[in-house]
Amino acid sequence: MSIADTADALTERRIKEIHTLVLMSDAVNRGIYRNVPVMIRGALHTPPQPYLVAPQMEALLAEYEDMKRERHTIEAVAEFHLRFEGIHPFVDGNGRIGRLIINLELIKAGFLPVNIKYTDRRQYYDCFDSYYGNGHKPDAFAELIAEYEKKELERYIEIVEGKNNLTREREA
Repeated sequence: MSIADTADALTERRIKEIHTLVLMSDAVNRGIYRNVPVMIRGALHTPPQPYLVAPQMEALLAEYEDMKRERHTIEAVAEFHLRFEGIHPFVDGNGRIGRLIINLELIKAGFLPVNIKYTDRRQYYDCFDSYYGNGHKPDAFAELIAEYEKKELERYIEIVEGKNNLTREREA
C-alpha cells in the first residue's frame, strides 16, 4: 500500500517524511522546519519568522481538512499549496515538496497527477502574486491546476482511444 492509497489526512509527519526523501543528501536540514529567516526573491509575501513556522503549519493542516470538506479538491489543493509556499517551512526544497503534495492530494482524491512545467513558471509565480496581492484568493492557481488536470485527462483519453483502435484493427 502506498501513501496515495489512503484517505489519511495530510500531516506534519507525512510532509517531513516527504521532505526527508527529497533532501536525502542533506542530512542537516532534511525533515526539519527551518530555524533561520528566509526571503523569497521577487515575492509579494515574506515568509514568517522561524518560531512561527510550526504553529502556522499546524493551523494550515487543520484548516486544510475543512477546506477539503467545503470546497472542490482542486480549490483546496490550490489554496493549501499557496499557503504552504508562503510559510516556506524548510530551508530548501519547498517548491518540490509543495508540488509533490499537490499530486499526492490529487491522486488521493481520484485525480491524475499534474506536471507544472518549467516553461510555465512565470504563470505559476503569477499565481502567488495574485494570491498574496489580491485578498488571498486561490482562483488563478486553481484554474492553472484544473487546466493541467484537463490536459492530463485528454492525454489519457487519447492513449485509451489509441489502444482501442489497435485492438479493433487486430480483430478485423
